[in-house]
Amino acid sequence: MSSFTVGLAILGGLLLAALVAWNAWTTRRNTPRQPEMVVAEQQHQHVAERLDPVFDPMAPPPVTLQEKKPGLDPLIDVLAPISLEAPVSGEHALAALPPTRRAGSKPFAIEGLNEATQQWETPQAGQRYGAFQAGVQLANRTGALNEIEYSEFVMKARAFADAIGGEPEFPEMLEEVARARELDQFASAHDAQLSFTLVAKNAAWSPGYVQQNAARLGFVPGAIPGRLVLPASTPGSPAVLGLSFDSQAAMAEDPSQSALRAITLSLDVPQVDRTEQPFVRMRDTAIALAASMEGIISDDNGHLIRVEGLDVIGADLEQLYDTLDSRDLAAGSPLARRLFS
Repeated sequence: MSSFTVGLAILGGLLLAALVAWNAWTTRRNTPRQPEMVVAEQQHQHVAERLDPVFDPMAPPPVTLQEKKPGLDPLIDVLAPISLEAPVSGEHALAALPPTRRAGSKPFAIEGLNEATQQWETPQAGQRYGAFQAGVQLANRTGALNEIEYSEFVMKARAFADAIGGEPEFPEMLEEVARARELDQFASAHDAQLSFTLVAKNAAWSPGYVQQNAARLGFVPGAIPGRLVLPASTPGSPAVLGLSFDSQAAMAEDPSQSALRAITLSLDVPQVDRTEQPFVRMRDTAIALAASMEGIISDDNGHLIRVEGLDVIGADLEQLYDTLDSRDLAAGSPLARRLFS
């Protein structure tokens, strides 16, 4: 065999080896990482089998402590008192309530002054009320209350008052609409919804792998497929953080074969009490997941975010918290959660 033939054989072998190696690398890169195996009572189980939520639309929601609904407040609501000639039963008031609790895009509510407790509350059967008040929210994330929404509020409140034999008193519309615009301007300038994207550097991730790593940091399955949440320390409060990925991957017939190359970590700043240290936990979570899952942290535009950049964001948020506090709209408070919704 000539040296030329030997050379070709060697070259061919090298090319074949390179092709096999490349195919192996490509297969490994495209095959999503799976959760680690654990041993329990001498039986091997996938952690994913313990963590993957079962999303059954017919199943009852999990039992949670019922949170007291925040009442109307002149800081963010238009209030219209309704005077009565005689007390009204809760049953009568409930029958007179309008079928919808919105005026346009703004929440609308009726409260009664309970004769026994002297507290304002949503009308309840078995109680008696000496006065009522109707309210509509001045602003939310859809914008400020406008003249059309105010007129709808007046119509609904007047219809309720007529049904219970009450007399409403409405504030001047232009003044309230102007107040709504001012509040909306403040809210728009001080709203903050943050998100980081974690992108896989090498091999993709399976949903179970993401869930396993997130569970180690305290995340639990959310209400919809492809969403995990970090619960607040107070039952009934909004989740501190959210972690989401492709819902179609979560609902696939075999989720273990779904390949995820990115997940999103999110924080709705006004919705979470600052005592939860939400941004510190968001930063630490992003860093921990990037390290354990071999990912990088980026913004919505795909730009790499370094640790120093995270610290700068945290410092800016402290100023935002202070501003919200100064307006009696502390992050995580009932009023802030209503305004920034």
